[in-house]
Amino acid sequence: MKIVALDAYGLNPGDLSWDLLNGLGELTVYDRTPPPAVRSRAAGADALLVDHLEFSSELFDTLPDLRYIGLFSTGYDRIDLEAARRNRVAVTNVPDYSTPSVAQMTFALLLSLTNRTREYAALVRRDEWIAGRNFHYLDAPLVELSGKTMAVLGLGAIGTAVARIARAFGMHIISWNRRSKSVPGLDVEWLSLDELFRRADVVTLHLPLNDETTGIVNEHTISLMKREALLINTSRGGLVDDSALADALNSGRLAGAGLDVVGTFDPPAADNPLLNAENCLITPHISWASQDARLRCLNEAYENLRSFLAGGGRNRVA
Repeated sequence: MKIVALDAYGLNPGDLSWDLLNGLGELTVYDRTPPPAVRSRAAGADALLVDHLEFSSELFDTLPDLRYIGLFSTGYDRIDLEAARRNRVAVTNVPDYSTPSVAQMTFALLLSLTNRTREYAALVRRDEWIAGRNFHYLDAPLVELSGKTMAVLGLGAIGTAVARIARAFGMHIISWNRRSKSVPGLDVEWLSLDELFRRADVVTLHLPLNDETTGIVNEHTISLMKREALLINTSRGGLVDDSALADALNSGRLAGAGLDVVGTFDPPAADNPLLNAENCLITPHISWASQDARLRCLNEAYENLRSFLAGGGRNRVA
């Protein structure tokens, strides 16, 4: 079997082993594949392993040997699933592999905003604490999470993990009643979207990107938020109207944002207004990328392909 990994660097920049997948066939690994080169590199492959490349209906039609696409990701919005079914190409994803890492990064961003650890560490290095001649040097206000209200938009595996951590901090959890459900062991207050934005001290996003959720954080919803509220996004950049958020941060209409994703594509355009917005902490889409999470993803991708070769349907989405 000819197996080609087209954009493997994000999953494995060199600290993981490909040995398991090598055992399933003839494996060729490309760190990155520009879109114009996808067709030529995928030609003749029985199975493709893909991270974030787009597969259109037209591309499927040019790959008659292809029988399988294994995603190194949970989301599959860049794959034309109808075209995959029409061409009898199985598509699998890897659900839930990054849940602990993304939940942890959500709070790393939130705590950086509330406790201002970057700013205070820099202050000490500038000798301002020593010059202040006091046992403490309180240069900017700190925010306690206990008693605050966190709005979790998207109570899937990651959102639920975030909500459980928030409860350990003593926070009250609210969510959108679009599809209210019982979450075992977790007390959630379900609200309309407008009421959710009005009530929240922290809004954290854990939604898929689709027609209903694109731009869910926009000029209107931001206008409902408390001026001291914070926004965290470790999900998809397209959930946020970047210009509206940048305007709110720069004008003081919103207190701060912690973002692991910005814009529609990674990396964002150089002129994206959030890159220089006030009190906006941005990390380069790394919340999922701990070595532990990447190893889980690689092992799951192997199990998915092994299942397919044995006639199974493990984690199939098409």
